[in-house]
Amino acid sequence: MADYRKILHQYWGYSDFRTLQHEIIESVAAGKDTLGLLPTGGGKSVIFQVFSLSKEGMCLVITPLIALMKDQVENLNRRGIKALAIHSGMTSMELKIAIDNASWGDYKFLYVSPERLASERFIERLRNMKLNLITVDEAHCISQWGYDFRPSYLRIADMRPLFPEVPILALTATATPEVARDIQDKLKFKSPNLLSMSFARPNLTYMVREKEDKAGYLVKTIMKAKGSGIVYVRNRRATREIKELLVKNGISADYYHAGLNAELRNRKQDEWKSGKTRVIVATNAFGMGIDKPDVRFVIHIDPPDSLEAYFQEAGRAGRDGKRAVAVLLYNQSDKLKLKKHLSVTFPEIEYIKRVYQSLCNFLQVAEGFGKGQIYDFPMGTFAETYKLALGMVFHSLKILQRQGYIEFTEEVDTPSRVYFTVDRDDLYRFQVANESLDNFIKLILRSYTGLFTGYVVIDESLLATRAQTTTEVIIEYLKRLRKHKIIDYVPRKKTPYILFTKERIAENRLSFSKENYDLRKKDFLTRVESIIHYASNTTKCRSQLLLEYFGEKDSERCGTCDVCQSRNQLDLSKFEFDQLAEKIKGLLKDPMPYDKLLFSLDESNPKMREVLRWLIDHGKVIFRIDNMLEWKHHTHDS
Repeated sequence: MADYRKILHQYWGYSDFRTLQHEIIESVAAGKDTLGLLPTGGGKSVIFQVFSLSKEGMCLVITPLIALMKDQVENLNRRGIKALAIHSGMTSMELKIAIDNASWGDYKFLYVSPERLASERFIERLRNMKLNLITVDEAHCISQWGYDFRPSYLRIADMRPLFPEVPILALTATATPEVARDIQDKLKFKSPNLLSMSFARPNLTYMVREKEDKAGYLVKTIMKAKGSGIVYVRNRRATREIKELLVKNGISADYYHAGLNAELRNRKQDEWKSGKTRVIVATNAFGMGIDKPDVRFVIHIDPPDSLEAYFQEAGRAGRDGKRAVAVLLYNQSDKLKLKKHLSVTFPEIEYIKRVYQSLCNFLQVAEGFGKGQIYDFPMGTFAETYKLALGMVFHSLKILQRQGYIEFTEEVDTPSRVYFTVDRDDLYRFQVANESLDNFIKLILRSYTGLFTGYVVIDESLLATRAQTTTEVIIEYLKRLRKHKIIDYVPRKKTPYILFTKERIAENRLSFSKENYDLRKKDFLTRVESIIHYASNTTKCRSQLLLEYFGEKDSERCGTCDVCQSRNQLDLSKFEFDQLAEKIKGLLKDPMPYDKLLFSLDESNPKMREVLRWLIDHGKVIFRIDNMLEWKHHTHDS
């Protein structure tokens, strides 16, 4: 049997696996389809990477996160492991070479974005590859009830007959029990097989603070706190504003959002990871693939739209196992904002149809055409041209994607690439005949390897520094070599992509199923209600609430969240508090006046009155309009 620990140590330098990693590898090694449910930071990628390295053949990894895909390919290549990626934004020549390399080049990992599975040519080539594992990352995307459903994921099951002996490993960080069942069903698991670790994070204290002046509270809290942290905000403008507020108060801070170029994002990320910057103020674009273990606090100024998103973002604190805190700032206006967000997330059907029509016109796709075509899509220019709200355009595209009309890939920053299209002999003859380009060709060959077997990412500014010239001159040289058909040069591009999964149809033929619109809208409202309940709850342990949401019904109180702390002030054990609360609940089987209840309390236990006061203060026992007291029953009862 393969020594997985040896592989782990050889390539990653770890002496042992984290919780559940080894069990999942052994499950897959036994040929079982497996759903691995590991919270953020649980080390999902190491699982399929170690397993695949232990066997002959290649691992196919399906993931929608292009930035993460490129990041993992780079990391593997740095470790001397051959990996490549196929995704939107590659030229047809790049795709051809990548697929050829995957077929014949002893690669261990092939990362693909899900829309590739719609290409018959790709599936045909895949048929001839020797796979040892099919990994489905972000597996919640296959479920209608997952929080980021993508129809292209449904095609994964169609590949199964091509590789009947190859197990499927599905991985996700957040799935409710319903979503976990749905994932296994949609991927046609031979038999149910869920391996999950508890979502409990004993070292992480969850807090909710109800504050009108959130900015003031934030500054005071961070000034008192130790270590580095993340502050999450809802929009890009707020990242800069909050960062400036923190800096003005002497706090080392920077901001981060998806609209910044890759170079800037990487620099900000690195400065924060190394400790040069203490606090990063970011939208939800920040965090993917970032493994900084010593984050001491995560503060949300705005509540996200779901507990899945909150749990994932809050979970970036304290991955080193030491004490950390996750704070959600909340006030009554947040409730209104969250509910208002429904109209942006689910625009009216007529609006979505208008976006579709405008999109087709903008990209010059005629009716009956477009299927399988990929287009660059400058979303800001599009929204401006057709006088559409950017947020509503984004969500309309998501709904069109769910309905299967298009695939929409959010902004991808694709660096410049170069590939030598001639062999070494022809290149030498060209260099002899074109002396003015000889030194430049030597510079490229000295700076990069692998230029004759595939596209290599290059940095024009780095070449300019080495050649002691300007970036503009380097670009000119690259264009000249492309003109001479010596290289293929693909300049850097930063844009979202649209892939038409069906030909353009007339507006009156567009339809949206109940599952993809009405039920999803209802589901979104349920998620919003869950985050509102979490934020406004004052009676149930925050950790218990979160764990219950993810299907863990019998968890213990954490003892450290704000709700538990307020109970702790009564100086009662959990058992004593629950006993007294149960007695009061029994007395209030029928509503009764306050005086009568006081009279009925056990006078021999002075703590009874304190527990009653606590229950009233926290809305567990309420005064009715007729001044009678009653026990408040609701679906989230503790």
